[in-house]
Amino acid sequence: DPLNNTAAAIAIPRDMWVAIPGFGYYKINTAYRFGELYDLPGGGPALAVQTVEEFLGVPIDYYAQVDFQAFVDFIDHINGIKITFDEPYTIDRRGKWNTEVLEPGTYVLDGEYTLAYARDRHSDGDDFDRSARQLDVIMKIRDRILEFDQLPSLVMNAPAIYEDLSTGIRINMSLNQIIQLAWKAMDIPFENIQMVVIGPEYISIGKSPDNLDILIPHPDKIRLLRDEVFGTGGLVAPADRKSTRLNSRHRIRARM
Repeated sequence: DPLNNTAAAIAIPRDMWVAIPGFGYYKINTAYRFGELYDLPGGGPALAVQTVEEFLGVPIDYYAQVDFQAFVDFIDHINGIKITFDEPYTIDRRGKWNTEVLEPGTYVLDGEYTLAYARDRHSDGDDFDRSARQLDVIMKIRDRILEFDQLPSLVMNAPAIYEDLSTGIRINMSLNQIIQLAWKAMDIPFENIQMVVIGPEYISIGKSPDNLDILIPHPDKIRLLRDEVFGTGGLVAPADRKSTRLNSRHRIRARM
């Protein structure tokens, strides 16, 4: 929000059971696959955007899709991010024999280590914890850039960096728009940034018609969270009455 100098993010776990436009109800991460599989206009990103818009009731102007290698390369461009572990942490990097235990302490993680940290699902909170870690990584990237005042040099070298990463990025913004957004983001005080996960209190755990583990959203609670985080009212609800009818028709099993 450039007028109020605030920013916010909501992380949606990948097993959330939502309506995918044109397809019915599936896990939310299926939207991208369907967009690619059926060669829809805009592909996977466009259908993912449309699905999230209908789920949260929030319009989305821009998207960025970054693959693993581009993420790794970007983290290396900023010389890693700083993470503190309060207890031993098992980290599993890509490739064989790359699992190791990091003892408590502060580390500067390079791209491969950061990717492993962001992807880890082996905690008690499973995907909820992973979503929280990914939001934390975004903030740690911001901290790292601010710590060493890297933004001016990143902007100056942006064309070369973007060229280096471009094969692993799909985005509907121009490079100039990205740079403008980056300058603005660096300007927002830490206390004006909210990062939240749609966690266990906003869902029920259930089974899909084909017996997959799914997260069934509580629309009213998610709507309140959305309004609290984004500070706007009068938006379309994140789910409509069709979800209740479909859940009943498909006999989705839920447990609190």
